[in-house]
Amino acid sequence: MEIGLTVIITGILSLGIGSILGYYARQTIAKKQLSTAEGRAVKVEEEAEKRGQEIILEAKNKAVDILEEAKKKEYDREELLRRTEARLDKKEESLEGKIQEVEKEKELLAKKAEEVRAVRKEVEEARKQELKRLEKIAGLSKEAAKKILLQLTEEESRELLAKRIKSLEIEGRDTLEKKARDIMTQAIQKYAGSHAADVTTSIVAIPSDEVKGRIIGREGRNIKALERLTGIEIIVDDTPEAIVISGFDPIRREIARIAIERLISDGRIHPTKIEEAVEFAKLEINNKIREAGDAAAYDVGVAGLDPKLIHILGRLRYRTSYGQNALLHSLEVAHLSGALAAELGADVNLAKKAGLLHDIGKAIDHEVQGTHVEIGIKILEKFKIGKEIIDVMKSHHEDYPFETPESMIISAADAISASRPGARKDTLENYLKRLEELEAVATSFPEVEKTYAIQAGREIRVFVRPDKIDDLGSIKLSRAIADKIEKELKYPGEIKVNVIRETRVVEYAR
Repeated sequence: MEIGLTVIITGILSLGIGSILGYYARQTIAKKQLSTAEGRAVKVEEEAEKRGQEIILEAKNKAVDILEEAKKKEYDREELLRRTEARLDKKEESLEGKIQEVEKEKELLAKKAEEVRAVRKEVEEARKQELKRLEKIAGLSKEAAKKILLQLTEEESRELLAKRIKSLEIEGRDTLEKKARDIMTQAIQKYAGSHAADVTTSIVAIPSDEVKGRIIGREGRNIKALERLTGIEIIVDDTPEAIVISGFDPIRREIARIAIERLISDGRIHPTKIEEAVEFAKLEINNKIREAGDAAAYDVGVAGLDPKLIHILGRLRYRTSYGQNALLHSLEVAHLSGALAAELGADVNLAKKAGLLHDIGKAIDHEVQGTHVEIGIKILEKFKIGKEIIDVMKSHHEDYPFETPESMIISAADAISASRPGARKDTLENYLKRLEELEAVATSFPEVEKTYAIQAGREIRVFVRPDKIDDLGSIKLSRAIADKIEKELKYPGEIKVNVIRETRVVEYAR
């Protein structure tokens, strides 16, 4: 019992001592841990304080920099304002000085103007006194003396005025001619058609001379049938492998050519076949005429024409005037009229249509009485062509007065097409003879040194001796040459007489 009690007490004491020892041990460990956390807290606090001081320092430095930059900008702005004010002050001073100078000049000018007025008044008084004195001496009034003076001046200046007027007329005419020439040149450049002049004969190639005999036929019956059916003359001579078809009417000549070529290709030549060939040729010619009329209207851009009028227009393909194909001439006049109308601001479509139809009367002028202009008017009226077109086309040969600008354009285009080099045929002998006669007329004057006929005889350039004639004499000489040409020569159109007087003086500086 005592032992048990002792054990219990011992155990209780041991437990109490162990508890006390544990308590103190735990306190010791806690103190150690506490000291470690506090150290870390202190260290963090120190670092934060240090970082804060660094941030504050950086902020202060930035604030100082911003303040210095602001002060610098403010200083620059104040400096700019000071310079601007200085310039404005300087300009203001300069303007004030100029204003003062202007005022001084104004006062000076006013004084001079007053002096001028005074001098003018004195001069006027002196002039009046002088006039009175002169009138008293001469016994004439002012108006009478003025009249006599004007008469003397007019007589002395009459020749000078005539020269000046003539010079102005020449300059104006040259300017107008140059302008007209430029417009016509542009129109010709826009349309330059080629011409192959028809003649009164055609040549048909044959494969051999044996065919010639077959074309002639027994006792000439075949060739007589051809001539009777076609109305032309067929010449079979010694020309190798060729037959000549001669006739004034190009349509008949073309019918004969087509018929002969068809007979040659067929090989059978006798009166019956000849009749068939001629009928075939007539049909083919009609087709070609219609195609030519359609092509011409399409080329010019004229639509809405009656098919019968187109057929009449196509007949111009086989009509010539002085060797110039009438249809090609009509096409050329249409294109030239359109170009001229465009340059001059006229009605282009009206000019083209009237230009195409201006020679329509030539298609049947050998069948109907009257001039081709009158026949053309009747044809156009029959096919209900507008009056404005008829009024334009009927004046192209000046048979009727010009009523519109387009009528003048058609006349000019017709003249250009007919007179341009190569358009119409003339013999070389007649051409050279006309040029020689033209030059001979101008050379017959003693003042003339050299003479040249140019522009196919439409202009003559005369070079005179400058020591034998003056400028006024050149004007008179040009008129005298023109008068002599009109009296002694026959020529188409007009001839321009161009007298040239040139003086050259050469000296050397050594």
